Amino acid sequence: MARVRSADRLRAAEEVVAQLRGELDSTGVVLPSLRVDLVSLAGESAAYPLIELGRCNLDTALRLAAVLHQARG
Repeated sequence: MARVRSADRLRAAEEVVAQLRGELDSTGVVLPSLRVDLVSLAGESAAYPLIELGRCNLDTALRLAAVLHQARG
């Protein structure tokens, strides 16, 4: 199995973070700590690093819950 280079894994993860941030922003939800977890990038065992959703305040959590509820229909 071919290994995915760290730079490629980081680039893919950053693209996902940007896409998620854009989608959340369009619904009025801002996760200020949204980022690539660089510690998980250091290991070669995982194909891609983890995405850190981070901490948020109560208002943001309620907004996110409302958006998810609405999307579910």
